[in-house]
Amino acid sequence: MNKTISLNRNLINFGTPLSLFGVLILLMKSSFLTGSSDAINLAITADLLLTVPLVYFLLIRKTEIPKTTVVPMMIIGLLIGSYLLPQGSQAYLTIFKAWVLPVIEVSLLLFVTFKVRKAIKTYKGVKGATPDFFNALKNTCREILPTKLATPFATEVAVMYYGFIHWSARSLQEHEFTYHKRSGTPALLGIFIFIIGIETVAIHLLLASWSNIAAWVLTTLSIYTGVQLLGFAKSLSQRPISIRKNSLALKYGILSEVEVSLSDIDHVELSRKPLAKDSLSEKLSPLGEMESHNVIIHLTRAYELTSLYGKKKTFKVLGLHIDQPKVFKERVEKGLL
Repeated sequence: MNKTISLNRNLINFGTPLSLFGVLILLMKSSFLTGSSDAINLAITADLLLTVPLVYFLLIRKTEIPKTTVVPMMIIGLLIGSYLLPQGSQAYLTIFKAWVLPVIEVSLLLFVTFKVRKAIKTYKGVKGATPDFFNALKNTCREILPTKLATPFATEVAVMYYGFIHWSARSLQEHEFTYHKRSGTPALLGIFIFIIGIETVAIHLLLASWSNIAAWVLTTLSIYTGVQLLGFAKSLSQRPISIRKNSLALKYGILSEVEVSLSDIDHVELSRKPLAKDSLSEKLSPLGEMESHNVIIHLTRAYELTSLYGKKKTFKVLGLHIDQPKVFKERVEKGLL
């Protein structure tokens, strides 16, 4: 019943502004705008950029939908007007692009920056918690974006942050453990980046003789893939595994993570044996069999492992690599007492 009500409510929330956009599209494609006056052009532009977003805001103001989604609704109106309004009727649209849109973009950037800094300060104030940019970013994105878009967007931003901005070495605290120093993952990702670089040059030269556009599109995609791999590799050293007061925060860079309660840990096993081939046995690393594990954590109940871009996997047995497995096992068992 509740799901039906929620579905009907969302249909109204999103269907109403989309219907209004549809009416405006029909109006713009009709002969009505031919030789239209300046007042009509202003009215159409105002409807696209202000009226429809305002109606959408009034519909969602008492719901859990982030209020910042009004901005994407405004961008939709801007795109519709840019493609469908006659070129001679886009004077007010041009003014909006030149003066209003940059202000909105800068305001959103400042808002996100403020919220992330605030979230990081909150982490610093929690005993046993370590400031974590990715967690702070995800929490911020959940406040300003639809739930399904929050984690993918945060992941893309984090790739750039870890790959190009945050390169300083991270000092570990007593309750934190690395997992990248004695594993082959950084080297493996480095090899992938090298291969992508070599193949990109070769394929670009080959495609350029057929189509420059296709060559540069493929090259751009390849470069972006390399940037993603670099961000993934750098995030491994910035997001250590940590034992908290009542929980164990298991992270594998920005590629996967889960936090389990210490009370739900049955036992920790130091072993490299293969995991059982069943649906409740997973590896923390998304690389699977390409990376070996030396620790197996057995739980008393199932948990969900969050993988890249928010994908979920259920498990009760988790294999992972720890650079200091014996110390890790001792610290976890101490926390179980």
